[in-house]
Amino acid sequence: MKKQFNGRVKLILILAVVLAALTAITTAVFGTTFLSNAVQTVLTPIRSGISSVTRQVERYYNYVFGYEALEAENKYLEERIMNVEEEIRNADALARENDRLRELLNLQKDNTDYEFCDAYIVSWDSSNWKSTFSIAKGTNSGLEEGMVAVTEYGQVVGLITQIGPNWATITTVLDTSLEISASIASSGHTGVVQGSYTAGEDNTLRMNYLPTNVVLRNNDQIVTTGSAVYPKDLIIGYIIDAGYDETGVAKYAKLSPAANFDQLEQVFIITHFTVD
Repeated sequence: MKKQFNGRVKLILILAVVLAALTAITTAVFGTTFLSNAVQTVLTPIRSGISSVTRQVERYYNYVFGYEALEAENKYLEERIMNVEEEIRNADALARENDRLRELLNLQKDNTDYEFCDAYIVSWDSSNWKSTFSIAKGTNSGLEEGMVAVTEYGQVVGLITQIGPNWATITTVLDTSLEISASIASSGHTGVVQGSYTAGEDNTLRMNYLPTNVVLRNNDQIVTTGSAVYPKDLIIGYIIDAGYDETGVAKYAKLSPAANFDQLEQVFIITHFTVD
């Protein structure tokens, strides 16, 4: 073993001496420039390859890092936009509610005996000759079957026809099953208003049993005559057409409802009023 080790040492020493000699001879013959050039020739491709790999790694790192940063920023911006949109919707809803409550105060000033319970519509159930919706308030809020729902302007919306502890169904004036004693505000002639039962006219009302000598004018206002259910002078609708009924011995008037059902989102239930 010792002999093998000594042999290897001798070989390394011989190679070192030979390499030193070759370097000395090369330097003496060609000068240091040649040696330097040779080294550069060998190292330049290696350095170029390493530099290329380094640039590729840097580009990949920057791409990955930049993509992740953009993805995080986009997610933040999307969440922010959603929050802003929700804030705008809430602000718009509050503004509409404030407008309705201001109008309701005016209605209460003209009718000091009225007491109200406000409620938002949660679902609709409408078809030809049927028009109802549900609210998320019921007997727990002091509501009862037979109470009238109106808009903030005193326009008749409908009547509570079913009720539970925390819900109620309101049948609207557009429903053919609902009949309201009414009068023409300008002349005092009376009749009965109900939802139109003519096909294709489900968004109109019809006032029946009008005398043949009554003069009917477009845009004449139709109001409630007053009863134990409906306070007097609530606005039901406006005349848009007229004619004779099927018997030919009475007139009828076609009405557009005063309440805008397409934009209805909140109603006010009259929980108390004084019967004249």
